[in-house]
Amino acid sequence: MQFVVTAMDYTDADALARRMAHRETHLAGVRALIAQGHFLSGGAILDDSGNMIGSTLHLDFPDRASLDLTLQSDPYVAGKVWDKIDVRQVRLVPVTKPN
Repeated sequence: MQFVVTAMDYTDADALARRMAHRETHLAGVRALIAQGHFLSGGAILDDSGNMIGSTLHLDFPDRASLDLTLQSDPYVAGKVWDKIDVRQVRLVPVTKPN
């Protein structure tokens, strides 16, 4: 099953500092998800000034429960970076290189 996760950061004055403090640990987890075949694409959501204010992820998991367990262990959840997390099942278009 494929999912899109849209996670918006907290908006308090220390939100960006918390994001940056947990960023490397979060990215290490993303690298692990890539190696396991769960991470399809994703990145930071930016505001008009180019500041990171959230994240979007395309993930592949056998079921929603497995995805939820992974999200609960993300450093951005424990570190109070992501405030509002929306998860939707999607069917992504396969990416292929043109001939």
